[in-house]
Amino acid sequence: MHHCLILLSALIYERLVISLQLSELVNNEYYSDWIRLVAEFTLKSLQSWQWAGTSVYYLLGLWSRMVTSLRYLKSESPDLLNDYVPMIIEGFISSRFESLQSELLDELSENPLDNVELLQDQLDFFPHLCGFQYENCTTYILKILEPILRMYMEGAGLQVCSDNKELSIIEAKLAWIVHIVAAILKIKHIGGLKNESQEVFDAELSARVLQLINVTDSGLHSQRYGELSKQRLDLAILTFFEHFRKSYVGDQAVHSAKMLYSRLSELLGIHDNMLLLNAIVRKIATNLKSYKESEELINRTLSLFLDMVSGYMTGKLLLKLDNIRVLISDREHFPFLEDHRCSRGRTTFYYTVGLLIFMEDSFLKFKSSMDHFQQVFVSLESTTDATFRSDTVKYALIGLVRDLRGIAMATNSRRTYGFLFDWLYPAHMLLLLKTITHWTDTPEVTTPLLKFVAELVLNKSQRLNFESSSPNGLLLFREISKLIVAYGSRILSLPNQADMYNFKYKGIWICLTILTRALSGSYVNFGVFELYGDRSLTDSLDVALKITLSIPLADILAFRKTPIRKVYESKGRGRKRGKGTISESPVEDVDVCKEGD
Repeated sequence: MHHCLILLSALIYERLVISLQLSELVNNEYYSDWIRLVAEFTLKSLQSWQWAGTSVYYLLGLWSRMVTSLRYLKSESPDLLNDYVPMIIEGFISSRFESLQSELLDELSENPLDNVELLQDQLDFFPHLCGFQYENCTTYILKILEPILRMYMEGAGLQVCSDNKELSIIEAKLAWIVHIVAAILKIKHIGGLKNESQEVFDAELSARVLQLINVTDSGLHSQRYGELSKQRLDLAILTFFEHFRKSYVGDQAVHSAKMLYSRLSELLGIHDNMLLLNAIVRKIATNLKSYKESEELINRTLSLFLDMVSGYMTGKLLLKLDNIRVLISDREHFPFLEDHRCSRGRTTFYYTVGLLIFMEDSFLKFKSSMDHFQQVFVSLESTTDATFRSDTVKYALIGLVRDLRGIAMATNSRRTYGFLFDWLYPAHMLLLLKTITHWTDTPEVTTPLLKFVAELVLNKSQRLNFESSSPNGLLLFREISKLIVAYGSRILSLPNQADMYNFKYKGIWICLTILTRALSGSYVNFGVFELYGDRSLTDSLDVALKITLSIPLADILAFRKTPIRKVYESKGRGRKRGKGTISESPVEDVDVCKEGD
């Protein structure tokens, strides 16, 4: 009941501000009473955090719209926002801290720091609210941050903490503040340039967070990776790095943010963005080495790593760092790579590593970086048929094809794809065929293998543009034809299972995607096969038709991702069929490079 009343009132206030110009409100004789009552209502709602819920979003949105409308206000009547906006900011932060001390938080179904969508919605308004009185806002945040940071730094020197709950509360408070600081920094890349005085305050806030990062992985804190509060703090730090990187890291960052780096140099000795990049890489490596229990944290760390490498400026700068070379060379020591729960993260990791490797455009360096995979191939190829169905071989195969798929995704040019093709063919193609033959009934193995092959035959950026005299296109098609025939002929004879999609239909879908990409890739002259009596094309088409026709019509209509239904839906986008809605972009669903498939 409380939540409904707060939400209804918040919606009414927000609709009112949207419907009327700020000048109309300010010129009204009852404006001063109205704005005072709205401020009181907002503060009470923030204090009633257990009831307010999503209503805070609308209340903060109301104040954000009023603040951003000030630039257009030409009325001489007082707007009174200078009096109330700082109170709203302080009320929001203090209410978050009060919630951490409350026993009711343990009874909630979800911690506010875990609700990423709601957290992001609330903090999206902070750049506008803090930008209204930037100096006062940052001064207040620094005032409450420094004593908490001091307590946390003192805790790093302890061997054992007598009160883990108190340390968890400190970490939760720091997580909230770091999220808020990250939101404030975000205005740099979403709202344009800041003036020099605001950059100085950004430096003050960032310096405290960087001091925090220096102690998060030392002393007692290095023993708390399994604690949820520590994981939430590290997630907040990753968010800070994401926004700071976009705002202040890059080739032109030192020149466009002189005041920030000048102040950081005074506070921490960080005088350029290379030192910051080094700190980010060091934190990425620490997370990858320390975490394997938290799949979310591993994925967020890999996402930050990929964003940095993918950036045109930061990607080139990273190659100059010694830490990045250590990170690549020490990749076998990351425990998450051996954890089956994080197996999808392996593809993202090696995609990122592949991008770094191919930036140097050297076949010798590429070959040396593939030594680890070479050893895995040799070990698996020497395995006898009697032991090939063991769990050890199974997980080694899954990891291998997931890793290689990431490397294949990183090849975006004819030259880099040639590096991978020359290394892979013909030496290692036989193992892929052997895997399909022996593990057809195990989707855990066949699905990632087929996805790797689907990536290998995809002619994106014209990377499969072989020389006119080269037979590589024909040789590649012959190999994938063997794989399709081997998988298709065996999957047809297997008995049905309860989960038909994952057991059979998903593999069929990826097989047809492989064939489609090969046929449309423009790197194979298919007339050559008939000329020389090669049945690669005929056999693969024959098997493709058989496995497609083996799917009952009822299953085609029941599963959205079955091949025939996809063709049907692509001809009638946006129409409803049954309980679902036809995809607006069937191509996105077909793309087997989507990790969520």
